[in-house]
Amino acid sequence: METQRLKIFSTLRLKQLNMSFKRYLYTKIIWSDRLIGISGARGTGKTTLLLQRLKSLELSPEEALYVSLDDVFFTENKLVYFAEDYYAHGGKFLFLDEIHKYPNWSQELKNIYDNLPELQIVFTSSSALDIHKGQFDLSRRALVYRLAGLSFREYINFVYGVNLEPFSLEEVINISIDQIYNISKPGKPLKLFSTYLKTGYYPFFTEYKESYFIRLTEIVNTVIESDLPGIYNIDVSSVVKLKKFIYLLSSMVPFTPNVTKLAEKLNVNRSGLLRYIELLDKANILNLLTANKFGINYLNKPEKIFLENTNLMYAFNENNVNKGTLRETFFLNQLKVVYNVTYPKDGDFMVDEHYLFEVGGKNKTIKQIQNYKNAFIASDEIEYRIDNKIPLWLFGFLY
Repeated sequence: METQRLKIFSTLRLKQLNMSFKRYLYTKIIWSDRLIGISGARGTGKTTLLLQRLKSLELSPEEALYVSLDDVFFTENKLVYFAEDYYAHGGKFLFLDEIHKYPNWSQELKNIYDNLPELQIVFTSSSALDIHKGQFDLSRRALVYRLAGLSFREYINFVYGVNLEPFSLEEVINISIDQIYNISKPGKPLKLFSTYLKTGYYPFFTEYKESYFIRLTEIVNTVIESDLPGIYNIDVSSVVKLKKFIYLLSSMVPFTPNVTKLAEKLNVNRSGLLRYIELLDKANILNLLTANKFGINYLNKPEKIFLENTNLMYAFNENNVNKGTLRETFFLNQLKVVYNVTYPKDGDFMVDEHYLFEVGGKNKTIKQIQNYKNAFIASDEIEYRIDNKIPLWLFGFLY
């Protein structure tokens, strides 16, 4: 009876599912793999992606099934036994949502993979969960993909029902006037861009038009109060300090952190503060810019700290958003999905240790980086490329 309930629920989830718009990651996933993970921040569309794949199979719930691991069924029933029973009765595909909500996820996924070689598993997890560092190593078994929020390109496709294709960074740098004209047809890019920066990063903007920022702050609170404690065993005191840290940062970013002063304000030591920064980075609340491509650890600090996306800037501090910070946050957010971005000695961003960028308004000059080869301005408030000035909004077409 209980498993029948799960099958009914799975069927109902598919009935209202929209298949017309699919995220960029859908075509990049190798769906034939036996164990696939989709990681990402809350609200970015992981569940929808999972359900779209399930619906595309056109199989009955007896052969392909969606279940959420935060369902009450799994408080009393082991996932591994459920999978074995499902497989024994003809199951071929299991789509497991929110694997991080299940306490023994790594061991049981390993057991399912090893013992049921003809059952394919696709699962989603919080971005804060490091799949390959679970108690039972899944690195040789699971292929894990990270789902970012909507790119500016996806936002346009979503709003207008068009199918604009992504560009490589090389293509953006060398884009022609004709190409820009063609991708500008759905609507004025500068007007669309300002709306996207404010409320276009999370796909749920269509459902929560009036309460978008409320929804967004609720998501951040859930990550800090539920996801991080559940995954990393942090206590109530740390939760309070993390929330204080977030609101401290929201009025300061981006900035080069003074670790000593920040640690004093939060009443933690240096390693504790760096741990907080690392956790919030894993949870897709912060975006860290470092001088090397290996990120931060307990021995060093990031050169700059940003909020993960521009929508968070408005959610936390709507009436005091700095335009320069907004531009840099967007650039880093979009580029890091596809490329390696580091902090250079001159300029704002180094991409793949090859391209140097300054980010600014339409009057920004290349003076600071004029002596560098492959140096460009990512310029806001312009629609077309002018010499080494490339429209900032075009960097939202990379994925």
